[in-house]
Amino acid sequence: MTTTGRTIFNMDFTEIAEEAWERAGREMRSGYDLRTARRSMNLMTIEWQNKGINMWTMEQGFINLTPGLATYALPTDTIDLLEHVIRTGSNTASTQADLTITRISVSTYATIPNKLQQARPIQVWIQRLSGEVNPTSSILASTITSTATSITLNTVVGLAGAGFIRLDTEDIYYTYITGNVLGGVFRAQNNTTAASHTASTAVYVPQLPAVTVWPTPDNSTTYQFVYWRLRRVQDAGAGAETADMNFRFLPCVVAGLAYHIAVKVPELMERVPMLKQMYDEAFELAAGADREKAAVRFVPRQMFIGGS
Repeated sequence: MTTTGRTIFNMDFTEIAEEAWERAGREMRSGYDLRTARRSMNLMTIEWQNKGINMWTMEQGFINLTPGLATYALPTDTIDLLEHVIRTGSNTASTQADLTITRISVSTYATIPNKLQQARPIQVWIQRLSGEVNPTSSILASTITSTATSITLNTVVGLAGAGFIRLDTEDIYYTYITGNVLGGVFRAQNNTTAASHTASTAVYVPQLPAVTVWPTPDNSTTYQFVYWRLRRVQDAGAGAETADMNFRFLPCVVAGLAYHIAVKVPELMERVPMLKQMYDEAFELAAGADREKAAVRFVPRQMFIGGS
């Protein structure tokens, strides 16, 4: 007997929704049925991200560190970082070295006496923000060029003492505020481009996920922050796109969506316990397969307190 020789089976969202509705006990009959299924699927994939690591959403990235700048934006769909190192030397040379950088909490970072000290970074604080962009009541008080190192606003009410702002399409980081002037400005952050901005340009605050390293990078060598991150699962889309997940999770997504649909339809409530059991079993199987298969490595952390 001849087999197909193919292993490309996948499902677009419409097919997933149809299968889920049928498992719930009813055919998908209307555009509203598709919309409510899409909404449930988006909520369900967020639920999965709260449950733990989804291996297919792991991605490697890097940030070239700038002397004197401690805080750097991460991609806006970042959930968390799993691993991170400081890389010195060229990416293509034998002199490249990946050095340990330890993750610390905001409480630990807050207790560092001199946050402006410059050297090779050895600690990192990760800010897990939403990526949303919020409007402010601030506007530019005067036109700035693409090389301006300070920014004057009509008001700084509501702005943090240090952080990111967005002017048009450019993200900018400032390190302090004096009066209505943002100082210690680093232009073209988050892979944007430095540009001129006219007076009265609206100021927005992007809640960018970010890392803050300590000590602040010096200029003794080139540093690169290399990381492995978890990103958000892409949404269900308009119906024609395939699901953003490993094929092992397709039975789970159908079972879970059938359960979430049945919960919302009164005449299907009697099927809810059965569908919930099927969903739990499917998720346990998928999550059990979607994990690291290597041995666990534990590294003790040593701290020494010097005396006089």
